[in-house]
Amino acid sequence: MWCRNRPQPARCPASRLSEAATSIAWLALFCLGSPPAAADGIAPGEWKLTETIVMNGNKTPAQTRTRCLSAEQAGDTAATFSPEYRTINSGCERVEFNSSATALRWRIQCAGQMDMDVAGDFTFDTPTHYSATIVSKGAMAGREVVNTTVSIEGEHVGECR
Repeated sequence: MWCRNRPQPARCPASRLSEAATSIAWLALFCLGSPPAAADGIAPGEWKLTETIVMNGNKTPAQTRTRCLSAEQAGDTAATFSPEYRTINSGCERVEFNSSATALRWRIQCAGQMDMDVAGDFTFDTPTHYSATIVSKGAMAGREVVNTTVSIEGEHVGECR
């Protein structure tokens, strides 16, 4: 039974809340897992990504990792930075999508046991730098239970190793 159909949100099992929060976190991380893409000159090669996560008001220490961007991946910003929302949940719909040579913005809304709203905003300001923010919100029975913001700074550091 869907928790939002119950008379009181407190009756929703904690495990379902945990599963729903995990789904939102995986969606945000899926977006992060995609290597940087090209937008009118974004360079292929090795990129250093610095990621900061704020979940329900709690900020995590910045984490740094590297990703290799192939020339093919550098050629399609929209495909590389947009999640495959249909594979996440059949109740998801892309409600916003705008792509240009220097920016990408998308938003996905999912309805179900936990309603989710996930938005990505990417700015490709030079061939060797980009910044992004992914905001994920989840609500059960009309009450927000998860609010996560992932901030990303991408810096080109050279050829892939």
